[in-house]
Amino acid sequence: MIKDLPQNKLYETKITMSLKKLIDKNDPADPIALQFTANKQETNISPCEINDPIGDDHYLKVKGIVHRYPDRVLLIPASDCMVLCRFCFRRERVSSATTNLTEKELDEALAYVKSNPSIREVIITGGEPLAVPGNILAKVMNNLDSIAHVDVIRIHTRLPIVAPENITEKKLGLLKVKKPVFVVIHCNHHRELTQEVGKCLDSFAEAGMPLLSQSVLLKGVNDTAEILENLFRKLVRLRVKPYYLHHCDLVKGTGHFRVDIKKGQALMKALRGRVSGICLPMYIFDIPSGFGKVPIGPCYFEESEDGVTYVRDYKGNQHEYPPQNKRT
Repeated sequence: MIKDLPQNKLYETKITMSLKKLIDKNDPADPIALQFTANKQETNISPCEINDPIGDDHYLKVKGIVHRYPDRVLLIPASDCMVLCRFCFRRERVSSATTNLTEKELDEALAYVKSNPSIREVIITGGEPLAVPGNILAKVMNNLDSIAHVDVIRIHTRLPIVAPENITEKKLGLLKVKKPVFVVIHCNHHRELTQEVGKCLDSFAEAGMPLLSQSVLLKGVNDTAEILENLFRKLVRLRVKPYYLHHCDLVKGTGHFRVDIKKGQALMKALRGRVSGICLPMYIFDIPSGFGKVPIGPCYFEESEDGVTYVRDYKGNQHEYPPQNKRT
């Protein structure tokens, strides 16, 4: 269960050497530092901010299994991470200590998946799932591969970004099973995509694992169309499909990161005319307390008071639909 953090206490800092090297110490607004180092603004907690913003506890079935949607579950083999992101929606759960499931707990988690034929997809997440010991990772992958009703295995990881040197050929070999394996990385700024990260991502792609990305819209880090465009274009060049751009959750002490939803929608409108659909993720809002994700991108379809419908193009121009005067 998630525990309360005492008021006015900063969260601990945990960062890898790979990320430390990227920080420009002469820039007080460095986007890497903002994501991973402590800030006194974290002690400013708004009444709307909550311990468990996406409702994990409500859907916890057995230890290590969160079953929110009918056809898919989260499998969390460990809750510790290589880094502690300042905006993480699980940051009051994530620990800097080693927190692997016990053998019994892992068996119970896998048994839950096996006993529920409605589960078609298993999302291995954390914490950092790719940092667990090889024998645990192998057990998870092989067991999921053997469950007939599981169609897809998805791995949500920050490791290729924060410590690419930890993705070895041996680790990649543990992930190669018969079922489709999708790897979803978390990246918020194009400066995180170093040459070493690129090589790491290449190794996943060349091993036959499709790559997707998740980003969080963060004030001061990536809340301009230019920065988002640079990020998404660079991801695509590295064979990563931008998947979700998350609105920052109501995590305690993260108000300084949250961008107004209307601004987020305006950014998505701006991007629509700048990049192709391959580069464009879905702007996603996780309804607080566990009611699930919904897209909140801008709407291009409108209806006037007299019942006439219009659609706007990417430039913002309005067009009647269906058109009354057809082009010849």
